[in-house]
Amino acid sequence: MAASSNSSLSGSSVSSDAEEYQPPIWKSYLYQLQQEAPRPKRIICPGEVENRPKYYGREFHGIISREQADELLGGVEGAYILRESQRQPGCYTLALRFGNQTLNYRLFYDGKHFVGEKRFESIHDLVTDGLITLYIETKASEYISKMTTNPIYEHIGYATLLREKVSRRLSRSKNESRKTSVTNEEHTTVEKVHTFRGPHWCEYCANFMWGLIAQGVRCSDCGLNVHKQCSKHVPNDCQPDLKRIKKVYCCDLTTLVKAHNTQRPMVVDICIREIEARGLKSEGLYRVSGFTEHIEDVKMAFDRDGEKADISANIYPDINIITGALKLYFRDLPIPVITYDTYPKFIEAAKISNADERLEAVHDVLMLLPPAHYETLRYLMIHLKKVTMNEKDNFMNAENLGIVFGPTLMRSPEDSTLTTLHDMRYQKLIVQILIENEDVLF
Repeated sequence: MAASSNSSLSGSSVSSDAEEYQPPIWKSYLYQLQQEAPRPKRIICPGEVENRPKYYGREFHGIISREQADELLGGVEGAYILRESQRQPGCYTLALRFGNQTLNYRLFYDGKHFVGEKRFESIHDLVTDGLITLYIETKASEYISKMTTNPIYEHIGYATLLREKVSRRLSRSKNESRKTSVTNEEHTTVEKVHTFRGPHWCEYCANFMWGLIAQGVRCSDCGLNVHKQCSKHVPNDCQPDLKRIKKVYCCDLTTLVKAHNTQRPMVVDICIREIEARGLKSEGLYRVSGFTEHIEDVKMAFDRDGEKADISANIYPDINIITGALKLYFRDLPIPVITYDTYPKFIEAAKISNADERLEAVHDVLMLLPPAHYETLRYLMIHLKKVTMNEKDNFMNAENLGIVFGPTLMRSPEDSTLTTLHDMRYQKLIVQILIENEDVLF
């Protein structure tokens, strides 16, 4: 089949979606472990304790021995109390049950609670973070030690590869020599310990940054977010002139909409608006791929300019560049639109043979999605339904769109090629069902 007329002008290739640029795969293993970690269980003292410090609550049991603390905890994983030392009055201890044993930590307070470097507003947060860290380091110590062996750093826009691309683009301007020299100037990375609100992934090793606070470090110039142990492997070649390069893409969906106070990510709204304005009749819409370099240009425009990004036909006449940028946004999400938690439930729903029961099961699982994920999926399905209504021009029905968007919107929490291959037909079916029944399901 020949390419559409506008494809030849802007360089889109009539290739399958699988041949497009594949973004780094954000690894879910440590995220899953954090979800499984024991939850804090405060053991309350039944009576009033004399001379209880005002910054401790009913979990304070006064002067008791280690043996008494162990008995109070009752072998319950995640249970904790606070006690005053018998040997050193005025010194306080956190007694915490983990791994079938009672762990005792010297506890300090200077306006915030701490047992090590991290400082917390509440004892509950301190214990929650501690249990997460203990659980992950117990379950995945070998995995963590090897995290830095296969970095994604050079593929996400901070490394020399992108700098060379930017230099080439700048060289087209009249100020070639001056701008190129600034871009290529070596820069010393300045990193600060940072607390990330919402889930974040390390941009060096692609693994989840676990814990409640101080989960990693951030470069004060380019905004690179990495584990503390990964930071020593990052080259000193970041680009201060591309400040905060990752503002939209690769950011957790819920975190992004909260930061911008919107229902959905603005990149979804803007791309869909542009596609519906001029692309619904384009042959092979979402199946045909735009040039990777142009798609990356759109990504950088959103990261740099946010809602002011210009993706109009004047700049990008090929609509396949815009559809490619939208698909890339979804693939770049650390937690997919159809979340890891709901993924197995959707797959099980897809296996139900009775159509009415299957539809009911899909609806039930949709209700489990976080609000931002649900709203984004709802808006996208309304749009894809419009795409199918122009099938006689674009040759894209719900089944074809399911093939394209199945692996884009949902990924198995298991990092297994066999699982991925086995689930592909169910991924396609779920998206097909969502499109065909969007008016009933949402």
